[in-house]
Amino acid sequence: MDEIRNNETPVTETAAEEKEKKAAPETMDDLKDELEASFRTINEGDVLTGTVIGISDTEILVDFDYYAPGVIPLENASDDPSFNIKERIEIGQTLKATVVRRDDGAGRILLSLKEAAALLAWDRLRELLATQDNVTVRIAETTRGGAIAFLEGVRGFIPASRLALTYVGEEELSQWVGKSIEVRVIAADEADKHLVLSAREILRERQAEERSRMVSSVQIGLVTEGTVQTIKPYGAFIDLGNGLSGLLHVSQISQKRVKNPAAVLKEGQKVKVKVIDQKDGKISLSMKALEDVMAEEIQEEKIELPESEAIGTSLGSLLKNIRLD
Repeated sequence: MDEIRNNETPVTETAAEEKEKKAAPETMDDLKDELEASFRTINEGDVLTGTVIGISDTEILVDFDYYAPGVIPLENASDDPSFNIKERIEIGQTLKATVVRRDDGAGRILLSLKEAAALLAWDRLRELLATQDNVTVRIAETTRGGAIAFLEGVRGFIPASRLALTYVGEEELSQWVGKSIEVRVIAADEADKHLVLSAREILRERQAEERSRMVSSVQIGLVTEGTVQTIKPYGAFIDLGNGLSGLLHVSQISQKRVKNPAAVLKEGQKVKVKVIDQKDGKISLSMKALEDVMAEEIQEEKIELPESEAIGTSLGSLLKNIRLD
């Protein structure tokens, strides 16, 4: 029996040791993170980085590897009235938030997402001002003279004159609410909390690109009809349709010398023109070139009559064989 107990004893001790080994860390390094977390001091105003571990319609729960979790109430999430936690925040997402209170009354750290965002936002907004990158925003509301959109959590103003290529009237502004548009930052003043956005520059660039593409497709030599749009001392701009226009220079109006385009043309008049050049997104037109063509056609169709002497000879030959009784 003694031999059996001796043989069994080592087996029992080894199992116990393995169990104890699994239950306890091998070294103090395994407790390093937990120890640091227990000694870490969190103060109001600190910006903490954590992972979202829970969301609801009214709050966001965040883990900071601290003894207590952090909570961000909806009112501390954003100044944007359309902000929706479940649409904008996901479990596992990393957030930066500012400590508002170390205890919200329920043993959690009260945090503010919008305060942290504000600290970082102006750096980002100044960067966007410098780079002039395009960003997409959603029109949240309208106000006198423009629209309001939030960028990086900061309230931005878009003047009515910069919402589109042309001025948007006050009666039309309400139709813009809820629309998403591309804008650029044109002013970012952190001291006064002024953020101004604009879509007009983007739209102008795209319009110019589209016009350049259309102009490049216009063939030199094309004859078409257009409408006199505006008259200048140096010529007239002709509307060719489809958003295209060209310059009819004063020297290209007629073969006759024209001192003042307004003397022979009027706005709204229909004219036939020929494209004589297109360069750098500009179309050059001519009416004079069509007069030259018409003159050539008339010359080609001119009937060649015989000279008078030849006519007389032919007539004499014809009468020579006629006898009169």
